[in-house]
Amino acid sequence: MTGREARPGTIVFNPPDRGEALKFWNWKIMLGLSLLALSVLFYLLHYMIFRDAHHIFIYLVGDVAFVFVEVMLVTLVIHGVLEQREKKGRLEKINMVIGAFYSEVGTRLLEMMSTRDPAVEGWQRDLAAEIESPEKEYTIIAGRLKGHDFDLDIGKSEWRGLKEFLEDKREFMLRLLENPNLLEHESFTDLLWAVFHLTDELGFRKNPDDLPDADRRHLRGDANRVYGRLARHWLQYMRHLKGSYPYLFSLAMRTNPFNRASSPILRD
Repeated sequence: MTGREARPGTIVFNPPDRGEALKFWNWKIMLGLSLLALSVLFYLLHYMIFRDAHHIFIYLVGDVAFVFVEVMLVTLVIHGVLEQREKKGRLEKINMVIGAFYSEVGTRLLEMMSTRDPAVEGWQRDLAAEIESPEKEYTIIAGRLKGHDFDLDIGKSEWRGLKEFLEDKREFMLRLLENPNLLEHESFTDLLWAVFHLTDELGFRKNPDDLPDADRRHLRGDANRVYGRLARHWLQYMRHLKGSYPYLFSLAMRTNPFNRASSPILRD
């Protein structure tokens, strides 16, 4: 700071260097003028050699007319293709992050919660029946989750296990939030915040197994929020694996958190 020292802990704002900005723009202006001067020079050279101004103006007007077509091709077509490729690359990176989340946290958390969903018990007959393929199992789950009322029935003695699991995974989820690609996926970020909120709520309760009914209803609402978002995102992620990575999809269906009889072991 000019004239006095900044106090400890004070954030000092440094204004941009105008000299550097002027140098940057001067360089661009000089380049533009130089290219324009070279263009004029070569047109004059052409005229001095061939003495044909008509020919010069024919090609000059034609080149200027094509500039608009070129701008259209670059801005609308080529830029659009490049933007789509870049967006696809970002989505692939986001899906890698989502995959890491479900591999480390989401699938196990979804399994813990689905076991406390009374409605899921009714699905087991269909899931335990002869399933022709992972695609068939996915179709059954997708149909069941559509319009499902995500309402958990968590007993008094079951909150502690959920608390310990979430607190154990807190550091991993914090590292996920550091990934800048998540800014492109608002709904998944909302899911992470919902999980963090439930983790904090349980973390502030030293004895989650001994809570009044009103407090348990509050925690149940937070858990239902996590459960619903977790299940919907799991379904979207399975759809992505089904279309892009069949081998990962096969394993995900063999560890299906909604199927009590699921097993990663393949049998004849």
